[in-house]
Formats: sequence, C-alpha cells, structure tokens
Amino acid sequence: MESIGTWWLWVAFAAIVVVMLLLDLLVFKGGQQHRVSLKEAGAWSIAWVSVALMFAGGLWWYLDAEFGRTIADDKTIAFLTGYLVEKSLAVDNVFVWMMIFSFFAVPLELQRRVLLYGIVGAIVLRTVMIFAGSWLISEFHWLLYVFGAFLIVTGIKMVWFAEHDPDLEKNPLIRWIRNHYPITERLEGERFFVMRDGVRMMTPLFLALVLVEISDVIFAVDSIPAIFAITTDPFIVLTSNLFAILGLRAMYFLLADLGDRFELLKYGLAAILVFIGTKMLIVDWVKIPVMVSLAVVATLLACAVFASLWYSARKRAEAS
Repeated sequence: MESIGTWWLWVAFAAIVVVMLLLDLLVFKGGQQHRVSLKEAGAWSIAWVSVALMFAGGLWWYLDAEFGRTIADDKTIAFLTGYLVEKSLAVDNVFVWMMIFSFFAVPLELQRRVLLYGIVGAIVLRTVMIFAGSWLISEFHWLLYVFGAFLIVTGIKMVWFAEHDPDLEKNPLIRWIRNHYPITERLEGERFFVMRDGVRMMTPLFLALVLVEISDVIFAVDSIPAIFAITTDPFIVLTSNLFAILGLRAMYFLLADLGDRFELLKYGLAAILVFIGTKMLIVDWVKIPVMVSLAVVATLLACAVFASLWYSARKRAEAS
C-alpha cells in the first residue's frame, strides 16, 4: 500500500513516542503511586495535544517541500481528522475505565500504573492491527464495505445500549480467572501479585488491568476501521491513532471527576461512527473530501459536548 512514510519518518515518529513515554515514566514518575491532580492532568493533556499539532506542522512542512502544497494539505488534514476521530472515540473508552476502577474500588493514586501498562499494551496492539488492516485492505478492497457496515451497526448499538452498562460480574474471563487462580480480597498497593503462605495470589488491581486491556481490544476493533475511512496510508493511520492513544491517560484523569457531565456524549460518538461507516460504504461512488469529514466530525462532537453540558446543568438545577 502506498504511503508517504519514509524510513526516517518512521524513525522520527518512533523516537517521539519513546521520548515522551520515558519523560512520563522516569522524569514525571508516571509508573509510581501518585494521585494525579486536575492541574497535572490538564498540563499533560495540553502537552500531548501540542506534540501532535507540532508533528502535524512538521509533516506539512516536509511534504510541502518534497511533494507540493496539494499533497501536504491533503495528508495533514487526513492526520488531523484521524486524530480527532480517534480522540473522540477514545472518550467512550475513558468512561469504561472509570466503571472498571469503580467496580474494583481502585483509588486514583493506584490507577496511574494500571493505565501506563494499558497504554503501552494498546500501542503494541494497535500497531499490529493497523499494519494487518493496511495489508488486508490493499489485498481485499471489499473489506472497506465490511468495515463500513460494521461501524454503522456499532453506532446503532451504541445508541441502543447507551443507558446500559456492562455487568462486570458476568464477564466470562474474570469469572474464569477467579475460578482458576487465588485472588486477594483487597488491594495490595500497586502490586499485581503477592505471596500468602507460600501461595502466589493475584490482586484485584491485576484484574482491573486485564479488563483495561480487554476494553482497548474492543475499542480498537471499532476505532481502527474508522480511521481507514479517512485515509489508507499506514503512516497517517498509525501516527494519528497512536498520538490519540498516548494522550488518553491524561484525558482520563482530566475527565475522572467530570464523567457525569457528559451523559449525551455517546450519542455524538454513535453519530460519528454512522457517518464514517456510510462514508466507507459509498467510497467508490461518492468521494467525501477529508476537509468535509473533519468539519462533520468536529461539529458532531461539539454538539454532543454542549448538549451534555446543558443537560447536566439542567439536571443539577432541577435537583436543587
């Protein structure tokens, strides 16, 4: 599949990812027990978005010099659209994480390490899935229609089950683990495993990590096909996807205390999925410009956010 990604562009992107992760882990102690403040989460969110925008600017500058203004504009807009789509869909993942941590009664100061492992796992998983998806689409073009139909069905299901949260007690994997492995009754700090009377036992924190990883697999199945509706260039698909994922942990802590204010956001995300799915189904007959896609996604997301804030404000006013 054709791509603008030269070997040194891939190396530069990988270097950015590694440097940012090392800064978070080593300099800012991202893997240690620590209660993330709203100010810290906001600063990290701004940092991740800024890095993504600077990357987009650098990409545009390089493409403009090498291939001309038209290609530079098209690829950069595709990157920004993909980034916004992935960032939007990731919000639903954040709310699932909130539910998981609430179910296992994991305090905020212990959540940071779980999410660090979760993000690293997501980077590896999505890299593999994106390269596999790129190869499949290049070999079997008709898969675009399958992805499109899948996204439309997913969007409809998201609306249909918007008021229903999954029952974690009935999760088959969690039930299997509990039946086959000894688990402590309470958390043991940041430890995933502990020794009790010579027996190695799993802590509830590890179960939370398992569900966090599972949730990313589920959301990757939804979000990766969505970005292929924007572009099939593996470099644009991977970079926009991973930049959105890298900032997800900061966004989680930013929204951790505000989740109840975005009750209607799922409807906006569902509309985005339906729009993107439709775009994929009609791709061979109607070409929707990437700029139009960016405008539609941004509008749907903004409407969902404002509607959610208005709705939550009205509920609080009625309650008082």
